[in-house]
Amino acid sequence: MGQANAYFQFVIKEHATYIKLFPAALEGNVIEIGELTEYLERHGCPDYNLKELVAAINSNEMTEIMVGDIYPIQINEEMSVTVSADAMEAVCRFYPAAGGTNMNVQEILRDLTAKGVKAGVDQDEILKFFQDRAYCTDFVLAKGKKPVDGQDARIEYYFNTDVDLKPKKNEDGSVDYRELNVISHIKEGDLLAKLFPEDHGIKGYDVQGKEIKPKQVRSLRLEYGNNIRVSEDKTELYSEVTGHASLVNGKVFVSDVYEVPADVDNSTGNIDYPGNVTIRGNVKGGFSIIAKGDVVVEGVVEDALIQAGGQIIVKRGIHGMTKGILQAQGNVICKFIENATIISGGYVETDSILHSKVSAATEVRVSGKNGFITGGVIRAGSLVEAQTIGSSLGAGTRIEVGVDPEKKERYVKVQEELLQLNKTIEQIRTILTTYGEKIKNKEKLDQGKIQYIEQLMRAFKEKEAQRTSLEHEYERLQSILNGSSNARVKVSKILYAGVIVNITDVSLVVKDDRSFCQLYKDEGEVKISNM
Repeated sequence: MGQANAYFQFVIKEHATYIKLFPAALEGNVIEIGELTEYLERHGCPDYNLKELVAAINSNEMTEIMVGDIYPIQINEEMSVTVSADAMEAVCRFYPAAGGTNMNVQEILRDLTAKGVKAGVDQDEILKFFQDRAYCTDFVLAKGKKPVDGQDARIEYYFNTDVDLKPKKNEDGSVDYRELNVISHIKEGDLLAKLFPEDHGIKGYDVQGKEIKPKQVRSLRLEYGNNIRVSEDKTELYSEVTGHASLVNGKVFVSDVYEVPADVDNSTGNIDYPGNVTIRGNVKGGFSIIAKGDVVVEGVVEDALIQAGGQIIVKRGIHGMTKGILQAQGNVICKFIENATIISGGYVETDSILHSKVSAATEVRVSGKNGFITGGVIRAGSLVEAQTIGSSLGAGTRIEVGVDPEKKERYVKVQEELLQLNKTIEQIRTILTTYGEKIKNKEKLDQGKIQYIEQLMRAFKEKEAQRTSLEHEYERLQSILNGSSNARVKVSKILYAGVIVNITDVSLVVKDDRSFCQLYKDEGEVKISNM
């Protein structure tokens, strides 16, 4: 490196003491006046001429300036130590001897220790100083080690977990009910999910020897129901049966399939099954299907009842005869809906709706060649979309979009529960960390404290599981609420006069036929604009 910066050195003569200024090299820094005056005062020479010193520094030429009377004491080489505000560096500057001795390694280490520097000393940097002995120059003789942040645990799922996934469309916009992609079919032995554990990172330290912890990471664990096998290391889930996979509030479920090869009628009776149900034929009037999983009907549903914990798919539609009901916690996909009641915890997708009551947590999409809604009441959290709404004959049709007030209340409550739960988890974590340090330091704990720690660990795991479940519910409700803030009705062909449109808390009765339009809430009223 060599001497590049300007520096100074005492010169002690017979009748006076001088300070000798050495100029900077081309790329070097000039002497800092504050550093020079502090050095002089530290060594008992306060009677210097400041103007003279400043002029000499600015000239950047070698010169000697008298700073005091005879000063017979020898000056040893010395070092200043400055620890950075974040304690991650110790920057040292050296000053030459004047008749005294130079510093050795032991003296440098002693002075560092005296300034509280206990870790990260760079021996190579010390040797570099000895090779060049550059004065008034920064040498970083100690560096802290920044912590390496870890990563949160994550889970990859190897089946469809998107409850909002829409069925594939044909070129004309209709749904291909023979090739639906919304249910995750799996086979025995299939890998369902894999847990990638958290990486806690690497601790760091500062030059004062204080430990610096990496950012806290989040741990996860695989949650699963029946018909699932977990690997020995608890990181992989495999299906034990052929059926359908689903993810509900962060928990993996696999249901085997109960299959009816023909119609649901007197020959089968009502069906109540804890998994998925597939009907190869029709569901006759007066019968019911209750399933905890998905229900797929290849044929037509008459005035029957179908309840599903997952999705309902009716490939040839429902003739409800005012009594037919499809009720699903997930989505409902049905070729057509006629004189029926539909209740969906997700979206509803169909080619047409006639004189029916349809309610969906998110969207009602009426696409395909017909794409009409005629008669009845249609409710959706964020969107109702169709080619035609209403009728030239004036069939009473009511469309309602916007968030369900109960969901808004639940959203606020979940927020509050999550805040309280996070506080509780952090309190437990702090206590466990404290006891962990005691155990690490081999401090003896009595049986009562050990039992207390075990209780805390169980409570911690339970609270983590509760938080995961609440976070999934919060995300779902947030998605619904975000959609409702942009709630609207879209009509790609004709919106007939007489249709009643309600958006959140305001209503509009359509007075004239409109085409290719959308309705939305703005400034406290329902407005219509062209698309």
